[in-house]
Amino acid sequence: MNYILGFIMTKTVPYYAVIFTSIQNEDVNGYPEMAEKMESLAKQQKGFLAIESARNHIGITVSYWESLEAIKTWKQHSEHLLAQQKGRSQWYHWYHVRICKVEREYDFSLS
Repeated sequence: MNYILGFIMTKTVPYYAVIFTSIQNEDVNGYPEMAEKMESLAKQQKGFLAIESARNHIGITVSYWESLEAIKTWKQHSEHLLAQQKGRSQWYHWYHVRICKVEREYDFSLS
């Protein structure tokens, strides 16, 4: 069993990671609520495995998926499309998306 920041992943490799790296604009009104809504909605999608996120000056969110088809379906989800549009028009100064196939992984834990 694999762990991703508290998420137990029962899917063995390979699987896919979507790495979303961003820098926000000053106007982030409504962003925290939308980010929470998108995470909740993503978790309901077929093929979703887990998500990790960190934000300081640069934000990085990595979501994990069973297949490229699951990623494509999520990208085209109507509510996600609205969030993407709002991100481009208001919240983000810049972002970059990478889609990667995870073929090997390992971890360390004191416990």
